[in-house]
Amino acid sequence: MAILAGLLGVLIVFFGLLYALFHEDYLQRFLSPAAFIYMLALIGLLVCYELAIRHRIGRWLEQGRSVPDALRYLNAFVETSVPSVLIYLVSRETNPMHVLQSAAGFLYAVFIVLSTLRLDFRLSVFTGLVAAAEYVALSYAYLGAGGAAAGTPFDAPPFYLAKGAVLALAGLAAGFVAHQLKRRVGNAYRTLQERQRVLNAFGQQVSPSIVEELLKAGPEIASRRTFVCVMFMDIRDFTPLVENKSPEEIVAFQNVIFAEAVEIVNRNHGIINQFLGDGFMATFGAPLASDRDCANALAAARELVAGMRRLAQAGRIPPIAIGIGLHAGEAVSGNIGSALRKQYSITGNVVILASRIEQLNKDYGSQILASGEVLAAAGEPARGHQALGPVQVKGREQPIEIYRLA
Repeated sequence: MAILAGLLGVLIVFFGLLYALFHEDYLQRFLSPAAFIYMLALIGLLVCYELAIRHRIGRWLEQGRSVPDALRYLNAFVETSVPSVLIYLVSRETNPMHVLQSAAGFLYAVFIVLSTLRLDFRLSVFTGLVAAAEYVALSYAYLGAGGAAAGTPFDAPPFYLAKGAVLALAGLAAGFVAHQLKRRVGNAYRTLQERQRVLNAFGQQVSPSIVEELLKAGPEIASRRTFVCVMFMDIRDFTPLVENKSPEEIVAFQNVIFAEAVEIVNRNHGIINQFLGDGFMATFGAPLASDRDCANALAAARELVAGMRRLAQAGRIPPIAIGIGLHAGEAVSGNIGSALRKQYSITGNVVILASRIEQLNKDYGSQILASGEVLAAAGEPARGHQALGPVQVKGREQPIEIYRLA
Protein backbone atom coordinates (compact mmCIF):
# COMPACT_ATOMS: atom_id res chain seq x y z
CA MET A 1 0.00 0.00 0.00
CA ALA A 2 2.84 2.37 0.77
CA ILE A 3 4.50 1.51 -2.57
CA LEU A 4 1.24 2.06 -4.43
CA ALA A 5 0.64 5.40 -2.69
CA GLY A 6 4.14 6.48 -3.68
CA LEU A 7 3.67 5.42 -7.31
CA LEU A 8 0.35 7.24 -7.51
CA GLY A 9 1.98 10.35 -6.09
CA VAL A 10 4.56 10.15 -8.88
CA LEU A 11 1.73 9.83 -11.41
CA ILE A 12 0.08 13.02 -10.12
CA VAL A 13 3.33 14.93 -10.63
CA PHE A 14 3.89 13.34 -14.04
CA PHE A 15 0.39 14.13 -15.36
CA GLY A 16 0.69 17.65 -13.99
CA LEU A 17 3.89 18.17 -15.99
CA LEU A 18 2.27 16.72 -19.13
CA TYR A 19 -0.67 19.08 -18.82
CA ALA A 20 1.63 22.07 -18.32
CA LEU A 21 3.86 21.15 -21.28
CA PHE A 22 1.11 20.08 -23.72
CA HIS A 23 -1.75 22.32 -22.62
CA GLU A 24 -2.83 23.33 -26.11
CA ASP A 25 -2.74 19.77 -27.48
CA TYR A 26 -4.80 18.63 -24.51
CA LEU A 27 -7.59 21.16 -25.11
CA GLN A 28 -7.79 20.18 -28.79
CA ARG A 29 -8.56 16.57 -27.89
CA PHE A 30 -10.70 17.03 -24.78
CA LEU A 31 -13.91 19.00 -24.44
CA SER A 32 -12.73 20.75 -21.25
CA PRO A 33 -10.10 20.54 -18.50
CA ALA A 34 -12.56 18.36 -16.57
CA ALA A 35 -10.83 15.14 -17.68
CA PHE A 36 -7.57 16.29 -16.15
CA ILE A 37 -9.36 17.30 -12.93
CA TYR A 38 -11.13 13.91 -12.77
CA MET A 39 -7.82 12.15 -13.18
CA LEU A 40 -5.97 14.09 -10.48
CA ALA A 41 -8.91 13.93 -8.05
CA LEU A 42 -9.36 10.19 -8.46
CA ILE A 43 -5.66 9.42 -8.07
CA GLY A 44 -5.46 11.77 -5.06
CA LEU A 45 -8.43 10.04 -3.42
CA LEU A 46 -6.79 6.66 -3.99
CA VAL A 47 -3.54 7.87 -2.36
CA CYS A 48 -5.51 8.98 0.71
CA TYR A 49 -7.41 5.70 0.72
CA GLU A 50 -4.23 3.60 0.54
CA LEU A 51 -2.55 5.52 3.36
CA ALA A 52 -5.68 5.29 5.55
CA ILE A 53 -6.03 1.53 5.00
CA ARG A 54 -2.31 1.05 5.58
CA HIS A 55 -2.59 2.89 8.91
CA ARG A 56 -5.62 0.80 9.97
CA ILE A 57 -4.04 -2.53 9.03
CA GLY A 58 -0.80 -1.49 10.74
CA ARG A 59 -2.71 -0.87 13.96
CA TRP A 60 -4.37 -4.28 13.71
CA LEU A 61 -1.03 -6.01 13.19
CA GLU A 62 0.47 -4.18 16.19
CA GLN A 63 -2.43 -5.49 18.26
CA GLY A 64 -1.83 -9.03 17.02
CA ARG A 65 -5.00 -9.08 14.93
CA SER A 66 -5.12 -10.55 11.43
CA VAL A 67 -6.65 -8.78 8.45
CA PRO A 68 -10.08 -10.25 7.56
CA ASP A 69 -10.15 -11.99 4.18
CA ALA A 70 -13.28 -10.06 3.19
CA LEU A 71 -11.44 -6.76 3.67
CA ARG A 72 -8.46 -7.96 1.65
CA TYR A 73 -10.68 -8.90 -1.31
CA LEU A 74 -12.71 -5.70 -0.98
CA ASN A 75 -9.52 -3.65 -0.95
CA ALA A 76 -8.22 -5.47 -4.04
CA PHE A 77 -11.54 -4.82 -5.81
CA VAL A 78 -11.48 -1.11 -4.94
CA GLU A 79 -7.88 -0.66 -6.11
CA THR A 80 -8.35 -2.58 -9.36
CA SER A 81 -11.56 -0.69 -10.17
CA VAL A 82 -9.78 2.70 -10.13
CA PRO A 83 -8.64 2.44 -13.82
CA SER A 84 -12.23 1.52 -14.76
CA VAL A 85 -13.64 4.56 -12.97
CA LEU A 86 -10.94 6.72 -14.57
CA ILE A 87 -11.79 5.38 -18.05
CA TYR A 88 -15.50 6.04 -17.44
CA LEU A 89 -14.97 9.65 -16.28
CA VAL A 90 -12.48 10.63 -18.96
CA SER A 91 -14.61 9.00 -21.69
CA ARG A 92 -17.26 11.63 -20.99
CA GLU A 93 -14.84 14.29 -22.26
CA THR A 94 -13.41 12.60 -25.37
CA ASN A 95 -13.64 9.58 -27.64
CA PRO A 96 -13.85 6.42 -25.39
CA MET A 97 -11.81 4.44 -27.92
CA HIS A 98 -8.85 6.75 -27.33
CA VAL A 99 -9.22 6.40 -23.57
CA LEU A 100 -9.37 2.61 -23.67
CA GLN A 101 -6.12 2.53 -25.63
CA SER A 102 -4.44 5.18 -23.45
CA ALA A 103 -2.21 4.85 -20.39
CA ALA A 104 -5.33 4.43 -18.21
CA GLY A 105 -5.70 0.87 -19.49
CA PHE A 106 -2.16 0.03 -18.43
CA LEU A 107 -2.93 0.91 -14.81
CA TYR A 108 -4.60 -2.50 -14.48
CA ALA A 109 -1.18 -4.09 -14.92
CA VAL A 110 0.28 -1.99 -12.08
CA PHE A 111 -2.31 -3.30 -9.63
CA ILE A 112 -1.83 -6.88 -10.84
CA VAL A 113 1.96 -6.69 -10.40
CA LEU A 114 1.71 -5.15 -6.93
CA SER A 115 -0.78 -7.84 -5.88
CA THR A 116 2.14 -10.28 -5.67
CA LEU A 117 3.32 -8.47 -2.52
CA ARG A 118 0.24 -9.79 -0.74
CA LEU A 119 1.79 -13.28 -1.09
CA ASP A 120 -1.64 -14.76 -1.82
CA PHE A 121 -2.20 -16.79 -5.00
CA ARG A 122 -5.99 -16.42 -4.91
CA LEU A 123 -5.87 -12.67 -4.32
CA SER A 124 -3.59 -12.14 -7.31
CA VAL A 125 -5.85 -14.25 -9.54
CA PHE A 126 -8.87 -12.31 -8.24
CA THR A 127 -7.15 -9.01 -9.10
CA GLY A 128 -6.47 -10.23 -12.65
CA LEU A 129 -10.06 -11.43 -13.11
CA VAL A 130 -11.50 -8.12 -11.86
CA ALA A 131 -9.24 -6.18 -14.22
CA ALA A 132 -10.18 -8.43 -17.16
CA ALA A 133 -13.92 -8.35 -16.46
CA GLU A 134 -14.08 -4.58 -16.03
CA TYR A 135 -11.97 -3.85 -19.09
CA VAL A 136 -14.03 -6.20 -21.28
CA ALA A 137 -17.27 -4.71 -19.93
CA LEU A 138 -16.14 -1.14 -20.64
CA SER A 139 -14.87 -2.11 -24.10
CA TYR A 140 -18.16 -3.78 -24.97
CA ALA A 141 -20.14 -0.81 -23.70
CA TYR A 142 -18.11 1.79 -25.61
CA LEU A 143 -16.79 -0.06 -28.64
CA GLY A 144 -19.09 -2.98 -29.39
CA ALA A 145 -22.29 -3.01 -31.44
CA GLY A 146 -21.81 0.23 -33.36
CA GLY A 147 -20.15 2.17 -30.57
CA ALA A 148 -17.34 4.71 -30.70
CA ALA A 149 -15.09 2.35 -32.70
CA ALA A 150 -17.62 1.44 -35.41
CA GLY A 151 -15.92 0.63 -38.69
CA THR A 152 -12.50 0.08 -37.08
CA PRO A 153 -10.75 -3.12 -35.95
CA PHE A 154 -11.38 -2.09 -32.34
CA ASP A 155 -15.12 -2.83 -32.49
CA ALA A 156 -14.49 -6.56 -33.01
CA PRO A 157 -15.04 -8.58 -29.78
CA PRO A 158 -11.86 -10.67 -30.29
CA PHE A 159 -9.83 -7.46 -29.94
CA TYR A 160 -10.89 -6.54 -26.43
CA LEU A 161 -11.64 -10.12 -25.36
CA ALA A 162 -8.03 -11.04 -26.12
CA LYS A 163 -6.80 -8.07 -24.09
CA GLY A 164 -9.05 -9.13 -21.21
CA ALA A 165 -7.67 -12.66 -21.43
CA VAL A 166 -4.13 -11.28 -21.19
CA LEU A 167 -5.08 -9.36 -18.03
CA ALA A 168 -6.56 -12.53 -16.51
CA LEU A 169 -3.42 -14.46 -17.50
CA ALA A 170 -1.28 -11.73 -15.88
CA GLY A 171 -3.24 -12.23 -12.66
CA LEU A 172 -2.61 -15.96 -12.84
CA ALA A 173 1.11 -15.39 -13.43
CA ALA A 174 1.22 -12.93 -10.53
CA GLY A 175 -0.46 -15.57 -8.38
CA PHE A 176 2.25 -18.12 -9.17
CA VAL A 177 4.93 -15.53 -8.38
CA ALA A 178 3.17 -14.66 -5.11
CA HIS A 179 3.01 -18.35 -4.19
CA GLN A 180 6.71 -18.84 -4.86
CA LEU A 181 7.60 -15.71 -2.89
CA LYS A 182 5.48 -16.87 0.02
CA ARG A 183 7.07 -20.32 -0.01
CA ARG A 184 10.60 -18.94 -0.15
CA VAL A 185 9.95 -16.28 2.47
CA GLY A 186 8.47 -18.99 4.70
CA ASN A 187 11.51 -21.22 4.19
CA ALA A 188 13.85 -18.31 4.92
CA TYR A 189 11.88 -17.45 8.06
CA ARG A 190 11.99 -21.03 9.31
CA THR A 191 15.74 -21.15 8.60
CA LEU A 192 16.25 -17.97 10.60
CA GLN A 193 14.14 -19.39 13.44
CA GLU A 194 16.24 -22.56 13.50
CA ARG A 195 19.43 -20.53 13.34
CA GLN A 196 18.23 -18.37 16.24
CA ARG A 197 17.31 -21.50 18.19
CA VAL A 198 20.84 -22.84 17.76
CA LEU A 199 22.34 -19.47 18.69
CA ASN A 200 20.17 -19.33 21.81
CA ALA A 201 21.13 -22.89 22.75
CA PHE A 202 24.88 -22.38 22.22
CA GLY A 203 25.16 -18.67 22.84
CA GLN A 204 25.51 -18.95 26.61
CA GLN A 205 28.37 -21.43 26.31
CA VAL A 206 30.13 -20.70 23.02
CA SER A 207 31.35 -17.47 21.48
CA PRO A 208 29.32 -16.27 18.45
CA SER A 209 32.21 -16.90 16.05
CA ILE A 210 32.36 -20.55 17.11
CA VAL A 211 28.58 -20.91 16.79
CA GLU A 212 28.88 -19.62 13.22
CA GLU A 213 31.51 -22.24 12.48
CA LEU A 214 29.34 -25.00 13.92
CA LEU A 215 26.37 -23.82 11.86
CA LYS A 216 28.45 -23.84 8.67
CA ALA A 217 29.72 -27.33 9.41
CA GLY A 218 26.18 -28.70 9.82
CA PRO A 219 25.12 -31.55 12.08
CA GLU A 220 28.19 -33.67 11.34
CA ILE A 221 31.43 -32.04 12.49
CA ALA A 222 34.21 -34.30 11.30
CA SER A 223 36.86 -35.29 13.83
CA ARG A 224 40.25 -33.79 13.11
CA ARG A 225 43.64 -33.45 14.73
CA THR A 226 44.50 -29.92 15.75
CA PHE A 227 46.78 -27.94 18.05
CA VAL A 228 44.85 -26.62 21.02
CA CYS A 229 45.40 -24.99 24.38
CA VAL A 230 43.29 -26.58 27.13
CA MET A 231 42.31 -24.77 30.32
CA PHE A 232 40.95 -26.28 33.53
CA MET A 233 39.63 -24.00 36.25
CA ASP A 234 38.60 -25.02 39.75
CA ILE A 235 37.32 -23.07 42.77
CA ARG A 236 39.64 -23.65 45.72
CA ASP A 237 38.07 -24.95 48.95
CA PHE A 238 34.64 -25.08 47.36
CA THR A 239 33.22 -27.64 49.80
CA PRO A 240 33.85 -25.56 52.97
CA LEU A 241 32.51 -22.48 51.16
CA VAL A 242 29.11 -24.04 50.50
CA GLU A 243 28.90 -26.34 53.52
CA ASN A 244 26.14 -24.32 55.19
CA LYS A 245 24.36 -23.13 52.05
CA SER A 246 21.11 -24.43 50.61
CA PRO A 247 21.11 -26.00 47.14
CA GLU A 248 19.50 -22.82 45.74
CA GLU A 249 22.25 -20.68 47.27
CA ILE A 250 24.94 -22.96 45.88
CA VAL A 251 23.47 -22.72 42.37
CA ALA A 252 23.21 -18.94 42.65
CA PHE A 253 26.85 -18.77 43.81
CA GLN A 254 28.00 -20.92 40.88
CA ASN A 255 25.95 -18.93 38.37
CA VAL A 256 27.61 -15.66 39.37
CA ILE A 257 31.07 -17.17 38.94
CA PHE A 258 30.33 -19.05 35.75
CA ALA A 259 28.56 -16.08 34.13
CA GLU A 260 31.75 -14.07 34.55
CA ALA A 261 33.85 -17.00 33.34
CA VAL A 262 31.76 -17.58 30.22
CA GLU A 263 32.00 -13.93 29.24
CA ILE A 264 35.78 -13.88 29.71
CA VAL A 265 36.39 -17.13 27.82
CA ASN A 266 34.10 -16.09 24.96
CA ARG A 267 35.75 -12.69 24.73
CA ASN A 268 39.11 -14.41 24.31
CA HIS A 269 37.84 -16.74 21.57
CA GLY A 270 37.62 -19.88 23.68
CA ILE A 271 34.91 -22.45 24.17
CA ILE A 272 33.79 -23.94 27.48
CA ASN A 273 33.38 -27.63 26.75
CA GLN A 274 32.14 -28.77 30.15
CA PHE A 275 31.14 -27.45 33.55
CA LEU A 276 32.61 -29.76 36.17
CA GLY A 277 30.77 -29.01 39.41
CA ASP A 278 32.93 -26.25 40.86
CA GLY A 279 35.00 -25.71 37.72
CA PHE A 280 35.12 -26.10 33.97
CA MET A 281 37.18 -27.18 31.00
CA ALA A 282 37.76 -24.71 28.16
CA THR A 283 39.51 -25.02 24.83
CA PHE A 284 41.27 -22.45 22.69
CA GLY A 285 41.93 -23.46 19.07
CA ALA A 286 39.00 -25.72 18.25
CA PRO A 287 36.82 -25.67 16.27
CA LEU A 288 38.37 -22.34 15.20
CA ALA A 289 42.15 -22.12 15.26
CA SER A 290 44.40 -19.08 15.08
CA ASP A 291 48.03 -18.26 15.78
CA ARG A 292 47.00 -16.63 19.09
CA ASP A 293 45.22 -19.53 20.79
CA CYS A 294 47.74 -19.91 23.62
CA ALA A 295 48.06 -16.14 24.02
CA ASN A 296 44.26 -15.92 24.25
CA ALA A 297 44.21 -18.69 26.85
CA LEU A 298 46.80 -16.88 28.99
CA ALA A 299 44.87 -13.61 28.69
CA ALA A 300 41.66 -15.39 29.71
CA ALA A 301 43.38 -16.99 32.73
CA ARG A 302 44.62 -13.63 33.99
CA GLU A 303 41.22 -12.05 33.41
CA LEU A 304 39.57 -14.87 35.36
CA VAL A 305 41.72 -14.22 38.43
CA ALA A 306 41.03 -10.49 38.17
CA GLY A 307 37.32 -11.15 37.55
CA MET A 308 36.92 -13.26 40.70
CA ARG A 309 38.66 -10.54 42.71
CA ARG A 310 36.35 -7.94 41.21
CA LEU A 311 33.23 -9.96 42.08
CA ALA A 312 34.40 -10.34 45.67
CA GLN A 313 35.11 -6.61 45.99
CA ALA A 314 31.61 -5.88 44.70
CA GLY A 315 30.17 -8.13 47.39
CA ARG A 316 28.59 -10.53 44.91
CA ILE A 317 30.62 -13.52 46.16
CA PRO A 318 32.80 -14.17 49.21
CA PRO A 319 36.57 -13.85 48.67
CA ILE A 320 37.71 -16.96 46.83
CA ALA A 321 40.80 -18.36 45.14
CA ILE A 322 40.76 -20.29 41.91
CA GLY A 323 43.17 -22.71 40.33
CA ILE A 324 43.87 -22.68 36.59
CA GLY A 325 45.95 -25.17 34.65
CA LEU A 326 47.02 -24.66 31.03
CA HIS A 327 48.63 -27.07 28.60
CA ALA A 328 48.97 -27.07 24.80
CA GLY A 329 49.42 -29.84 22.29
CA GLU A 330 47.81 -32.02 19.65
CA ALA A 331 44.25 -33.21 20.25
CA VAL A 332 41.34 -34.67 18.30
CA SER A 333 38.25 -32.46 18.10
CA GLY A 334 34.78 -33.25 16.81
CA ASN A 335 31.40 -34.69 17.70
CA ILE A 336 31.28 -37.82 19.80
CA GLY A 337 28.23 -39.79 20.87
CA SER A 338 25.32 -41.58 19.21
CA ALA A 339 22.69 -40.56 16.68
CA LEU A 340 20.44 -39.55 19.58
CA ARG A 341 22.91 -37.48 21.57
CA LYS A 342 26.14 -35.86 20.46
CA GLN A 343 28.58 -33.50 22.08
CA TYR A 344 31.42 -31.44 20.71
CA SER A 345 34.50 -32.71 22.51
CA ILE A 346 38.29 -32.47 22.69
CA THR A 347 40.20 -35.69 23.32
CA GLY A 348 43.88 -36.41 23.87
CA ASN A 349 46.73 -36.43 26.38
CA VAL A 350 46.77 -32.63 26.32
CA VAL A 351 43.41 -32.66 28.13
CA ILE A 352 44.63 -35.07 30.80
CA LEU A 353 47.81 -33.09 31.40
CA ALA A 354 45.97 -29.77 31.63
CA SER A 355 43.76 -31.31 34.33
CA ARG A 356 46.80 -32.63 36.22
CA ILE A 357 48.53 -29.24 36.02
CA GLU A 358 45.43 -27.53 37.46
CA GLN A 359 45.50 -29.91 40.45
CA LEU A 360 49.11 -28.89 41.18
CA ASN A 361 47.87 -25.43 42.22
CA LYS A 362 46.97 -26.95 45.58
CA ASP A 363 50.56 -28.04 46.13
CA TYR A 364 52.16 -24.75 45.07
CA GLY A 365 49.55 -22.37 46.50
CA SER A 366 49.20 -20.77 43.06
CA GLN A 367 46.28 -19.68 40.94
CA ILE A 368 47.68 -20.05 37.40
CA LEU A 369 50.06 -22.77 36.27
CA ALA A 370 51.06 -23.20 32.63
CA SER A 371 53.31 -25.63 30.83
CA GLY A 372 56.35 -24.54 28.86
CA GLU A 373 54.52 -25.50 25.65
CA VAL A 374 51.88 -22.86 26.36
CA LEU A 375 54.41 -20.08 26.95
CA ALA A 376 56.42 -21.05 23.88
CA ALA A 377 53.35 -21.08 21.61
CA ALA A 378 52.14 -17.77 23.08
CA GLY A 379 55.51 -16.14 22.48
CA GLU A 380 55.97 -15.26 26.17
CA PRO A 381 59.52 -15.56 27.52
CA ALA A 382 59.73 -18.21 30.23
CA ARG A 383 62.22 -16.16 32.24
CA GLY A 384 59.48 -13.68 33.06
CA HIS A 385 57.69 -16.26 35.21
CA GLN A 386 58.58 -18.43 38.19
CA ALA A 387 59.85 -21.76 36.91
CA LEU A 388 58.88 -24.72 39.06
CA GLY A 389 61.38 -26.93 37.27
CA PRO A 390 60.66 -30.25 35.62
CA VAL A 391 57.62 -31.54 37.51
CA GLN A 392 56.50 -35.12 37.65
CA VAL A 393 52.84 -35.19 36.71
CA LYS A 394 50.61 -38.06 37.74
CA GLY A 395 50.03 -40.47 34.85
CA ARG A 396 53.06 -39.31 32.85
CA GLU A 397 56.52 -40.87 32.92
CA GLN A 398 58.44 -37.83 31.68
CA PRO A 399 58.39 -34.65 33.81
CA ILE A 400 57.25 -31.41 32.18
CA GLU A 401 58.30 -27.78 32.61
CA ILE A 402 55.69 -25.83 34.56
CA TYR A 403 55.62 -22.11 35.32
CA ARG A 404 53.73 -20.17 37.94
CA LEU A 405 52.00 -17.10 36.50
CA ALA A 406 49.90 -16.10 39.52
